[in-house]
Amino acid sequence: MADLYNRIFGAQKPIASSAPSADDADFADFAGAPDPSPASVSPSTPSPASAQPAFPTGGNAASPVTYTKWYRIWERASPKDFTTEAFVFLFLVILVAVHLWGTRTNRRKAKTWLSTHLPVLEKEFAVVGTKVHKPPTLEDVQASGLRKAAGEAELDVPEELLKEKTNNEYITYATGRQNVAFVDIKLSLFKRYNPLVVLGESALSFLFESMPAPVEKVEATLYPFDGKEASLVPPPGGKQGQDLLEQRFKNSSSGYDGFVWAVVNKDVMKQLRDERYDVSLTTTKDHPKLPNWATVVSESSEVTDFMLTADLIQAVEEAGDQLEYLLVTDQPVDKPQKLDETTPKKRILLSLRLPSSPLAYTASLPLFSLFFTLADNLASSAHFRPEVLRKIRQTRDDEIRKLRRVDEDEKADERSLRRDKEKKEKRDRELGRLGADEQRKYLEKEREKERKKSEKKMSRKA
Repeated sequence: MADLYNRIFGAQKPIASSAPSADDADFADFAGAPDPSPASVSPSTPSPASAQPAFPTGGNAASPVTYTKWYRIWERASPKDFTTEAFVFLFLVILVAVHLWGTRTNRRKAKTWLSTHLPVLEKEFAVVGTKVHKPPTLEDVQASGLRKAAGEAELDVPEELLKEKTNNEYITYATGRQNVAFVDIKLSLFKRYNPLVVLGESALSFLFESMPAPVEKVEATLYPFDGKEASLVPPPGGKQGQDLLEQRFKNSSSGYDGFVWAVVNKDVMKQLRDERYDVSLTTTKDHPKLPNWATVVSESSEVTDFMLTADLIQAVEEAGDQLEYLLVTDQPVDKPQKLDETTPKKRILLSLRLPSSPLAYTASLPLFSLFFTLADNLASSAHFRPEVLRKIRQTRDDEIRKLRRVDEDEKADERSLRRDKEKKEKRDRELGRLGADEQRKYLEKEREKERKKSEKKMSRKA
């Protein structure tokens, strides 16, 4: 009974023994551990000898960092802290230097070419660009040497003569010549200001045949008058000036028969045929009088005999690999998609590669000069027999008939759509004026008509 009473109401617990029991055998090692006591704090101030200074992260006692005012950066920073910025700055300096070198080299190369060919342009045309400038004559270039003349004239070439379209493209313009309306000249140079682009284009041209390799070249496009002087040349003034202009051009005809003919470097033959529709109309044939690297594309052998003169053959031989093509055409570059695009537009084109040395520019000077006189030869003698013209026009008439057929089919489709639209609008108007029963009868009649039409089609097929 006493035990039960003690369990219910509790009794005074005996003092625990310091000896571990059998159940706490696992904690015997901690039984005799003393109780922790707080550390004593001395109120005295430590001596300066025993005090240790604090160092920032990354610092050490050997090289402490001195804390100074905020603007004294040089006392708390070292050059090694700006290693990344130094590399970025060096990269920017190299980038700017390469860009400046590339643009200046291209500009100097373009001016050197123009100063070499400017005597020919001045001799053939009344106006070159928008300048008032007297360049060195052809005799000066030949007498004093190309290097000296080019070096002196390069500084005298004004901005009006040569317009910088981009950092690697320069254009110029010439007008004021008999049988020639005007000439556009474009120089395409390497992108020296961006070597990565040049390397990328070269790699792509090496890997893919469809990508042409980058080359430096000059492209000249001559637009002849072709008998349209009165409409292209502005009159001197008033009705009297117009009459004088018409009287002046009345007896002189600059028109000639249209055709496509070219002397082409075999290295660019495939590219030229792929890029130009007019060249695709011709046939290719080697000529015994031309060098092995050149070939002729023509629409007629009689045209080739007329165009391939002794002076032209000699000029082509002197130009050598600098010549890409000399093209006489009246057809568009891209294949016509409409009848309006088949209108002949006569042009003479010359494409020359630019050699690395300015001294080699003289090799193409005879061909460049002959390029302008072709308009005179065409205006005076390019009038062929009817049989030759019939053969030339046959291919073009076939293309015109195809385009006309396509145009007629498109117009027929438009008329059919218009009729269907008008018929639907008329039906909707008639249905709108009818009542519900009349509309039902009207629709039943339509369905009956459609059923009969389908039965007739099935019977015809059977």
